[in-house]
Amino acid sequence: MIGLGTIINVAAIVAGGIFGKIFGKHLKERYQDGLNNACGICVLFIGIGGAMEGILKISQGSLVSGNSMMITVSLALGALLGELLNLEDKFEAFGTWLKMKTGNAKDKKFVDAFVTASLTVSIGAMAIVGSIEDGIFGDYSILATKAVLDFIIITVMTCSMGKGCAFSAIPVALLQGSITLLAKFIKPIMTEPSLANLSLIGSILIFCVGLNLVWGKKIRVANLLPAIIIAVAWAYIGC
Repeated sequence: MIGLGTIINVAAIVAGGIFGKIFGKHLKERYQDGLNNACGICVLFIGIGGAMEGILKISQGSLVSGNSMMITVSLALGALLGELLNLEDKFEAFGTWLKMKTGNAKDKKFVDAFVTASLTVSIGAMAIVGSIEDGIFGDYSILATKAVLDFIIITVMTCSMGKGCAFSAIPVALLQGSITLLAKFIKPIMTEPSLANLSLIGSILIFCVGLNLVWGKKIRVANLLPAIIIAVAWAYIGC
């Protein structure tokens, strides 16, 4: 069944949100704060691990770094485009609308939880590759693996940040569902170099999410999302 991977992923996120909410309400505030920092550190290292994979390689027995130009151009142009489009505010406005429509108007953490969780589980090569595989071959194994990871992440995030995290299932459903439906058109674009660039920039953005979790909101991560598109385009420039 085509699309089953996204359904499994969305169900895992919702389940993680429910589980985290049930468990989290028994935790005192200081435990929630500690859990939030722990979650932020985990997200930081997930981002670092993915970024190092794309930056470092072994050449003639030595460890060398690369892709610095691609990273700089992608993030700089992506930031300018994101600020121009004001994606962060639009994301937060949707979160505010969602908060009101779902009867969570009194939840002060809802919007921040929704935006942070959405960015954490939506960015990355697994979502793109998994959705393409699901759309063309009906192979949902990559998305099923991602679902397990997302369940754990959303459970922990919900314990510390609240029920807004569970609603990250909506952008995941929209993003992965769209890619699954358009998989035959998207697959030719997602060459090995473009996927590598996407994964690298996506990991850096996940690292930024981790920074915000640990030290408070310092970076408008949603405004950096266009950097992913620029990174994919960079693979075709041949720089």
